[in-house]
Amino acid sequence: MIKSDYTLATGRRKAAVAQVRVKPGKGKFLINQRKAREYLMRDSLMNVVTQPLALLDVVKKYDINVKVKGGGQSGQAGAIRLGVSRALDKINSDFHLELKQAGFLTRDARVVERKKYGRPGARKRFQFSKR
Repeated sequence: MIKSDYTLATGRRKAAVAQVRVKPGKGKFLINQRKAREYLMRDSLMNVVTQPLALLDVVKKYDINVKVKGGGQSGQAGAIRLGVSRALDKINSDFHLELKQAGFLTRDARVVERKKYGRPGARKRFQFSKR
């Protein structure tokens, strides 16, 4: 069996699934073969993705390579954050308490509610007409 030099973890959020590979390095962050800032256009999403690294103060210590698909940008950012957190937890168990207290190891289970038949949406009703 070949020992790999990276740690693999999966993160999910809404319809997005992120496969995260973390290995010791200089802080390179790639998402779908593109630089993270290039892929996630908004600064707010970039902050979400780097929250676990900033919390543990290991931004420049690990290279991160992510494959993400499904969902929109917000869901993908959440999936990446969970994947990065899980990978860091695998790398060093001392990080577990800090990540758990910050809520980064918890899977956000909220997904879009399905549309019901006889209605225009999941909950909305058609306008009621008495006459």
